[in-house]
Amino acid sequence: MKELSVLGSTGSIGTQTIELIREFGIHPCALTTNRNARLLEEQAREFHPELVVAFDENAAKDLKIRLADTNVRVESGMQGLVSAASMPQAECVLTAVVGMVGLLPTLAAIDAGKDIALANKETLVCAGELVTERAKRANVKLLPVDSEHSAIFQSLRGGAEREVKKLLLTASGGPFFGKTKEELKHVTLEQALRHPNWSMGSKITVDSASLMNKGLEFIEAMWLFGVTPDQIEVVVHRESIIHSMVEFCDGAVIAQLGTPDMKLPIAYALNFPNRVPFEGKPLDFSKISQMTFAQPDLDAFPCLRYAMQAARTGKTAGAVLNGANEVAVALFLEKKIGFTQIGESVGSAMETIALKAHPTLESVLDADRAAREHIYSIFGVRPEKG
Repeated sequence: MKELSVLGSTGSIGTQTIELIREFGIHPCALTTNRNARLLEEQAREFHPELVVAFDENAAKDLKIRLADTNVRVESGMQGLVSAASMPQAECVLTAVVGMVGLLPTLAAIDAGKDIALANKETLVCAGELVTERAKRANVKLLPVDSEHSAIFQSLRGGAEREVKKLLLTASGGPFFGKTKEELKHVTLEQALRHPNWSMGSKITVDSASLMNKGLEFIEAMWLFGVTPDQIEVVVHRESIIHSMVEFCDGAVIAQLGTPDMKLPIAYALNFPNRVPFEGKPLDFSKISQMTFAQPDLDAFPCLRYAMQAARTGKTAGAVLNGANEVAVALFLEKKIGFTQIGESVGSAMETIALKAHPTLESVLDADRAAREHIYSIFGVRPEKG
């Protein structure tokens, strides 16, 4: 690969991608951020992309001033993201933006014939049927970047599609594994942001604490790999050494193991179908004393249960689930609601909002808006930053 567009280049996945493209000699033709103009300026001055985008209008104005002495084009908002996703010279678009905001740029990239290195799971959660059908028509690859989906993607190379019996999606269990529903009522934001194994952005870290992240991955896996919800099992694996597994029809289980390092799945997606050496963190088996496995507690962590329900329901349930969760997590991050209220409010949205079959882009966006408004109405507040 020579040219890559990176959506979300200043976030956790984005900055690790920047390190890898520096090592691989890939040129980023477009880079984007939400509002981190300072870091995006640094990246622009190093790599000289044709386009940079700040989704936030004020950050874009700041960025234009910062880059006034360069020939780098600066855009903003959703149109800017769509432009970055559609760059003619880009061979692939890595989508590492967080949330529903990734849907329209991903569709634009597909329509432009770009392969997608997908780190934005919400795109498939909200509009899996729409996105996968459009990618198939355009003959575009959807290359998973999430560590769990990358592990399944790699393990699937050990057998034919017809031989797959089950996907085993591993979960660390987050910082609150083993806590009861009652105990979770008293946990704090600071505790929720202390993930035992991974260093991630605040939204995905809270999702990992509530197990919603695993629920979103459950739905994403269904669409990525063309399996039914009954062919996916979530297994808590506290050590985060096995990143996920595939069970085949003869009982054989193939797994991908590694240290908790997102550079490996990013590198695999960027170089697929080849493996390219890079300075990663090797797994030292002599230091692994044990690997444990357990079933998730769906009573204490209802977000995972609601996600599984959305997967089985289909229609626009994924958009409702995700929209409600995005708003609830934003409110929790601002300490306006408690941790268990995330799951409670998501459940309320799932029970209340009418669903539409055969989702279109319009019905997905409508479901997302309805879910967000439902959460606002429950608590009577809105996130300070939208």
